[in-house]
Parts: sequence; structure tokens; C-alpha cells
Amino acid sequence: MNRRKLVLIGNGMAGVGVIEQILKINTGLFDITIVGSEPHPNYNRIQLSYVLEGSKTTDEIVLNDWNWYRENGIKLLTGTTATALDTTAKTVTTDRGDVLPYDALILATGSKPFILPVPGADKEGVVGFRDIADCEAMTEAARTYRKAAVIGGGLLGLEAAKGLSKLGMEVTVVHLMDDLMERQLDPAASGMLRAELERQGLRFAMGKQTKELTGGVRVEGLAFTDGTVLETDFVVMAAGIKPNSALGAAGGLEVNRGIVVDDFMRTSAPDVYAVGECCEHRGVCYGLVAPLFEQGSVLAKHLCGTQTAPYEGTVLATKLKISGVDVFSAGEFMDQPDLTIVKMQDDWRGVYKKVLVRGNRIVGGVLFGDVGQATQLQQWIRSGREMTEDVHAALMGTPAGEESGGGAELLADDDIVCGCNGVTKGTIVEAVRTQGLKTVDEVKACTGACRSCGGCKPLVEQILAGVLGDGYEAGTAAHGICGCTQLGRDEIVAAMRERKLTTTRETMAALNWSNPEGCSKCRPALNYYLTMLWPETYVDEKESRFVNERLHANINKDGTYTVVPRMYGGVSSAEELKRIGDVAVKYNVRAVKMTGGQRIDLMGVRKEDLPKVWEELGMPSGYAYAKALRTVKTCVGSTFCRFGTQDSMGMGQLLEKKFERIDMPAKFKMAVNGCPRNCAESCTKDVGIVGNDGGWEIYIGGNGGIKPRLADLAVKVKTDEELLEITSSLIQFYRETANYLERTSDWVERLGLAYIQNHAITDEANRRELVNRMETALTRAHDPWQKVIGDRQLRQELYEGVNVPVGPPTE
Repeated sequence: MNRRKLVLIGNGMAGVGVIEQILKINTGLFDITIVGSEPHPNYNRIQLSYVLEGSKTTDEIVLNDWNWYRENGIKLLTGTTATALDTTAKTVTTDRGDVLPYDALILATGSKPFILPVPGADKEGVVGFRDIADCEAMTEAARTYRKAAVIGGGLLGLEAAKGLSKLGMEVTVVHLMDDLMERQLDPAASGMLRAELERQGLRFAMGKQTKELTGGVRVEGLAFTDGTVLETDFVVMAAGIKPNSALGAAGGLEVNRGIVVDDFMRTSAPDVYAVGECCEHRGVCYGLVAPLFEQGSVLAKHLCGTQTAPYEGTVLATKLKISGVDVFSAGEFMDQPDLTIVKMQDDWRGVYKKVLVRGNRIVGGVLFGDVGQATQLQQWIRSGREMTEDVHAALMGTPAGEESGGGAELLADDDIVCGCNGVTKGTIVEAVRTQGLKTVDEVKACTGACRSCGGCKPLVEQILAGVLGDGYEAGTAAHGICGCTQLGRDEIVAAMRERKLTTTRETMAALNWSNPEGCSKCRPALNYYLTMLWPETYVDEKESRFVNERLHANINKDGTYTVVPRMYGGVSSAEELKRIGDVAVKYNVRAVKMTGGQRIDLMGVRKEDLPKVWEELGMPSGYAYAKALRTVKTCVGSTFCRFGTQDSMGMGQLLEKKFERIDMPAKFKMAVNGCPRNCAESCTKDVGIVGNDGGWEIYIGGNGGIKPRLADLAVKVKTDEELLEITSSLIQFYRETANYLERTSDWVERLGLAYIQNHAITDEANRRELVNRMETALTRAHDPWQKVIGDRQLRQELYEGVNVPVGPPTE
């Protein structure tokens, strides 16, 4: 049977959610192509605020990684925008010239930020807040500018404001209305929210209408209609969104505010469907996640020919995703004459609960400060649950998680626990009982509950406790390295060592992984732990590495790659520079950039040219993509500088050649200074070395990234030999004790400087063992031409022009 061609325009949560449901129903029904304008795989847009504030990385909010598309036979076109729709020929054309025929077409193009139509809105320094690129622009602005203004005091605006504040900016929220989140909160909850955010450092300009953005090329201020002005260096427009319906309109579909759909998500054209923020259902365009998944579930069943109830709309619920502020609202929230109000306000504890009842049926509610009952309250609003003594006690009486069970026991098996993904209480209970699940992460991996906004996590914990009884340990939810196991890093490494586990699959089978194939989080970690434990015998599993590591280049947003050749200690030669220039011209490299690590980036290399580029460069990879040593930054030191007391360039090259290919738990950066003037910025590196008249100082745990940290002085040494030995010992101790992806800055704070000094420096016997294990690993990691003997002759040769062998890339 020939598969039908299904094309999805939009790689976001709504559209890919439909594909996930289709694959569960019938994996062989469609030949699927997905077109996405961003360069990323499917990620959780709800958690962008966590990325902005720095509590999560971009990788951590990915829902379906690159492997998921390959494993399911899905053709993914990233960095690509659909530009034309022909519903007669049944084709979609992209900006790359692709013409994609379809049997069924899903439009999930999402929404765009509403940019105020005022003078100056197009100035530099003005952005929206909808995607990863916006987060990156805001993070970059925080490095340079101090004052930020966020226009919009709704959900999105407050999340952006708090994120910028955490990045160190002075943030003012500008809002047209007198109350924050006035579409979700009553005045009492809004007032408590403002007071809490002011306590956390945000400023507010309420009742202000922006007339103009002032400044030259770049924004310098906001001028309001009341004649006042707010000085600012950066503006985030978060005053609302509008459906991205342009493709549908161009294709002749019926469009009002959004692309008009019926109860089965069908548009006005045959075999064309729309889902998510781009569509309009019964006159409503939704901008929250729960309706998108409800729509997607109906559409997936309809496309697969499975009987389904129609989509009839969604009871809206809102949860503010700001650390330290818990706010929830669903259904009706303003007092009305025909409503009975059940309310509790505790200003001392900062807790406010309000439930609205009509005809003894729950129709709405607002929670502030304690949102443990949010998920069940939303379910009761959706189902019109009758207010009873038990329900009242669950909402207003005993706090969630205590003897009342927080309301979980009041839910029926068919009540929805996770509104984002449509997971019922019965589904979770059955999975816990039949699959032996014991943690929230395992429930998430198995059922999808908690996978999106995470708001249902308290209720899932209550259900786990109810099913497992004494067997439930509340602390285990965050214990495992991922959702596939409840085992932590130390337990896994100990089992590998004691049971002589030698492959990732063997490890997952022996340790009873809930997902026998593992996931994108645990496979790279297991691969690293095995590499670290068995350096002489373990065969690296390339399929368990991230894509950049497999291709030896960093992927760019447009699908091209950046090649970074190694420049030891930031030192090059005329011959190397000529080769780099020749390659850049021959392969039409779009940009040649000097990096902060004293290297040269060749940006915009096509994937098919990567092998030839490396061959013609004749230089080792700089491992700019690897969980390994990236760079050793150096000053010119005593060789050229009149202040230099030590040979920093020679030592930097020596260290870089010695450790360049050894696997680390995370990316690793070093610097060597020839004197305390610190021109190479050793204070913000994982290992920083500073020369002085009496020898060297070794620093550890520095970081110049999103969480800056000055390195700690670990030890002072007198000789080069001591420097090499202790550096080797410190790095090996980090390799053996750090969690996967844990930077040294977090590692030092977790273990403590004194503990590290004692085990890797002071205890000489242990130090020698660490060095020996490092040498064994280096022997396995390095090719013969890369081995460096730690003596002064090599450094003398480097400066006297003797050629040091530099072979081609080894992989």
C-alpha cells in the first residue's frame, strides 16, 4: 500500500503534537514532511522563559531531537519557510524552491508578536519574545546594555521582564491597564503579583500608552501620550500576538483573525487542515498550549480515520512561569452577581485562593502563592464539578500533598491530569502499576504527563504516592539522570565499574532502563562515562554523540556549518593562515571570524564540503563543538612582553597539545598568563594559570558565560613539571567526579574547593594515581603525532621555527 503524503508547515508544539499522535495510531499511514522556519528541532516554547533566565539551556527544552525525525522516517526541512500554497495542484512551495506535493496538508504556522504601530518601532534594540532567536537577542543585549523596557504586563511580558532582570538588567514593565494580567486575574491577585515582582526588583509604569520610540538608529527611550518619557537601551514588545495566517490567506483559504477551521480542524479547502495559534475555531484564536493539544488530538484521529468526538473549544487556563512567583487562573475570574465566591486570602503567607461557583457548579478560579491544586481545579472547571465539602476541603483546607491527598483522590480515572497532552489519571495509574514506574520523570517518559508546561507535576506526584503508598519516595523524582532511569550518576558509574559493563546497551539492559533504547539525554552521558572508565578498551559510540560532534563542525541556523581548526595557544603561522585563506576562497566561506578563544572560525561551509575542507586545511579540529578542551588562551608572555615573567605561549601550546582530544563531562576552557596582569583572562576559565616571578598559580572553576564565576586559587607551584602534574590531576578528578554536562564552576561549588584540593593536590598518592589514569586515557585518545613531551626543548623548537608535526584530522 502506498503511503499518503502528509506535509506539515510548522515545526512547533501544535503541529508536531499532531504527528506524535498519528504515529501512535498508525505508523505506516503517511510519508511525512515537516517544514520549519527555525534551525532547531521541535522544542518547548512554553519554557523559553526558563532559557532566558538561565535556569535551562536550549538543549534542555527540546521535545523531539534530530534522532526522533530520523527514527520515524520524517523528512525535516529546517531554516525553511513555506511561501506559496496551491490547493488545486495540492502543492506547497518553499523559499528554497522546493515544491512539495501533498495528499493532506496541516498548517501549524503559529503566531507572530504584535508590534505596536508607533514611530520608532523598527529601531535597533527592539525585539519580540516568541522563539529561541529572541532569547538569544535578549541575552546578548543584557551583556552590553543596562536598561530594558518591556511593553506589556500580560503573561508573556512578565516572563520576559523577569528573565531580563535575572540577566542583570534594570527592567521596567510598561502596561496600558492599571492591573497586571487583567485578562486572567482579578484586582486582588493582580495587586499581590505586582507587589511580589516589585520586591524582586522589577519596576512598573502602569496606565501608560506608548506614543513613540525615541532615539537615533538605536532606541533610546519611550515617549508616552501623557508627556512623560522613559529612558531605555532595549525594548521588548510583548503586548500580544496575532495569528500567522499569511500562507493560508495567500492560498485562498477563508481567513478572519486566523485561518477558519471547523470542529475537525478542516479549512475551507479540501485536505487542508490548520491547528494551533494560526487557526480560528468558532470565532476564537487560542494563544495557550492546552487548546493546541486538544485540537491536535482530534485532528490526528480524524486523519487516521479513527472515530473521535469533535473539538468544541477549550476552557482557558493560565500559569505564570516565573521562579518564585506562583500564579494560576482558569475559567471565569471576575465577581458577578450570579456567582457564589469561595475565597481565602492570607497576606502574611502571600496566598490567595478564589473559586467561582454558579448553580453550585465550579466555573472558574484564581490561585496565587499556592498552586498545588491548579490541575484538578482546571479539570473541575472543565467538567463543571459540583462544589461539595470534600472539594471545598481540597481547595481551601488542607494544603496539597498532606493527608487530603491534595485532591488527587477526588479525580475519576477519565479526568485529565495533564491538559497539555491529554493524559488522564487512569492512564497514569495503569502505567505506574504495569510498568513499575516510581518517579515523575518515568511517568513523563512513559505517558507524556508533565512533558510540556510541568504544571501538573504536583498532581502526578500525588497520584504516584496514592498508587505506591509507602513505596513512593518523593525525592526520587529528580534523582535519575533522565526519565529512563531513577539511578543517579554515581550509582551508574559504580555499577559500570563493579559489573564490568562495557557498552551503552549493556548498561541500559543491566540497569533496567524503562526505555530500552535510552534517550538523547542519557545516551551521550553513558557513552562519556564508559569512555572515562575504560579508556583502553571502550570503542566510542558515534551514534551516542551529539550531531556537532559526529560531523566535527558546529551547525548554523541556515543549515551550513562552522569549521574551527586548532590553533595551539592562539598561535599560528603564515603557512597555516594562507591555507585557511585559500580554503575560505575556494569553498565560498561566508564569514571568517576571529573568536574570543584566539582562533579563526570558517562560517557557512556546506555539509558536503566538510571532508574536503578538513583535508585541504591539513590542521586538527579545534573541537569547538565537543565536550572536551576547546581552547587554551594565552598572552604573549615573557617571549615578547616587557612585563611577562613566564613563557605563557609555550606553556599554553604545551597544555593544549597534551589535553586536546580527551573527553570531558562538559566543554572545557583554559588560559595561561605570563604575569598577574591577566591579559588572557585566566580568572574566568575552567583552569586558569597565572605566571609570576616565583612560578605559577593554578585557578579552577571560572566561568564567563550566563552564570559568571571567578575562578578559585587551587595551588601555587614553582616548576613547569609541578604545573603539568597538578593540572593533569585536577582535570582527571573533574572527569571522574563531575556529572555529565556539569561545568567546573558548578562542580567546584558542589564538591567544595577544600575537598578538591585534598583529593587532587594534597594527597600525593591519590594525585599520582589520578595522573596515571589520565596518562592512560591520553594514550588512548591521542595519535602519535599529537603526543607532547613535557620538556623545554619542545617550547624552544616552537619559537625557533622548527616544524612540529601537525597531521590531518584523525576522524
